[in-house]
Amino acid sequence: EKEKFPREHIGESQLPGVCYVLHEMGAWDKVEAAGFPIKIGAVLTWGAQNETWDFEFLPVEDYVDEPRPGRYEGQRTRLAFQVDRAIYDNILLRHAEEMGAEVFEETMVQSVEKEGDRITGFVLSDGRRITADWYVDGSGVHSVIRKAMGVGRWEPEQLRNIAIWDYWQNTEWAERIGVGATRIQIRSLPHGWMWFIPLGPTRTSIGLVCPSEHYKRLGKSPEDLYLESVAMQPMISRLTAGATRENLLTSCKDWSHLADRITGENWLLVGEAAGFADPILSAGMNIAHKMGLDAAYTILELRRGIHEADWLLQRYNDSNRTSISQHIAFAQFWYSSNGCLTDLKDHCAMIAREGGLPLSPDAAWSWLARGGFASENPEMSFFGSFNVATAKGVLERLLGERSDYCFNRFNTFRLDTSNSTSGAVGHLKNGAIEKVPCFVRGEASLPRVGFYKRVMDTLARHSDVSEILTYWQKEVLPTIPAPRREFFYSNLLMALEAMVTEGWVKGSRDPSRPVIEGGKAKMIRLSSETHASIQAKADAPTYQKNY
Repeated sequence: EKEKFPREHIGESQLPGVCYVLHEMGAWDKVEAAGFPIKIGAVLTWGAQNETWDFEFLPVEDYVDEPRPGRYEGQRTRLAFQVDRAIYDNILLRHAEEMGAEVFEETMVQSVEKEGDRITGFVLSDGRRITADWYVDGSGVHSVIRKAMGVGRWEPEQLRNIAIWDYWQNTEWAERIGVGATRIQIRSLPHGWMWFIPLGPTRTSIGLVCPSEHYKRLGKSPEDLYLESVAMQPMISRLTAGATRENLLTSCKDWSHLADRITGENWLLVGEAAGFADPILSAGMNIAHKMGLDAAYTILELRRGIHEADWLLQRYNDSNRTSISQHIAFAQFWYSSNGCLTDLKDHCAMIAREGGLPLSPDAAWSWLARGGFASENPEMSFFGSFNVATAKGVLERLLGERSDYCFNRFNTFRLDTSNSTSGAVGHLKNGAIEKVPCFVRGEASLPRVGFYKRVMDTLARHSDVSEILTYWQKEVLPTIPAPRREFFYSNLLMALEAMVTEGWVKGSRDPSRPVIEGGKAKMIRLSSETHASIQAKADAPTYQKNY
């Protein structure tokens, strides 16, 4: 590690997937003990209309105050942290040390020794030479191994931004939910957008993201543009009125990118060394943690020798590159559909044009779904870091139009695996990578496991929508513990949606018969709807809004 820990870093806003990784590696309790704010979701001003809407992991009105430090169970498995990276990263580094890793701080990799695509050693800045069986590059955007091995990377011109940020003491939290819970705030400005992320009782991270070319045209210093933006944004201006800047203003290039490949003969890239998607999605930490987990599983399996090495490395490369490319595509869509960026209309139009982005809900869903839904977890339907229902809800908010589910069009369904071949996808589970059988057609794969398998089994019995729903309600859901039934039913529908979208399920419609009504995503809604729900629920948590 070239730095001396603890040290500052941005990337403070997490997604729930990070907590799953922390729990598996035995570090969640240590992070929870640090007392970071619990992140329930985000409040945004973004999209076709200039209105505030909420992106929630758990509906605010359903949040239950619990003593802290808590345990990784119940609602905490659906929530995330907002972390001070100086503290958080040091916790992880010391945890690695406790697990047996040798840690060398203030030490750089000076050069990478190689033979063809194989690394033979590292020469460190203190002159030492280190050799290993496997080399994992977590060096971030500098990507030491990628550069040394001559691997190129894609940097979409449309997502070349800069970030400017500072830390503040004693701002008001925008929202206080129960004890210690809150949501990050994302606010659009004519020339970019700002984040507002409480990191603890007194410290808050406030930053600005702006297209690099527009920043150059403005001709302002980072300091001047940052302070003008803070003053221009009404909510942030109010919340910082009695606060003090730490005067640690920092700016950096904030470009999305993706390495042409992320594995070699005896090396792997993880996190930003492999790729990065724009911070609007808060997915950077999620990608990095999950890739770290995946790299660990992959190396364990390579040592066991049960699966073919080529298959393991190709699976790691394809799965993670697909995930990053989906995040980049989603970020392109976010920017192209943000009518609030009034000074950047030409820039947003360029993103839509050069990215080939359609702006009708149905066409947009088909465009976004090109990478499939099984790259994150073959048991469930995900698009990047987001499940299908969440992605659909975001689509509606960005476009300002209803985005119907594909399964809404039909009331008779049948499985269609014609012209497919048998294949296998990897599933990370209980310390091992399981080979899961799947159907393969072109670039699409249909895992025969989890909710996909449940839908396939259902369609082997029934084709009529009424019979399908009756079967699920009477035969399937009663076998699921009551607290998880709503979640389980939603995931059955999302698996069906993914299968219809990718053509694995064909449908027809009898106008005289009902269709499945895809419910509105409760976790994506206008802020006014959230406030009404809080007021309507007798046992809702205490909620304080300070803007």
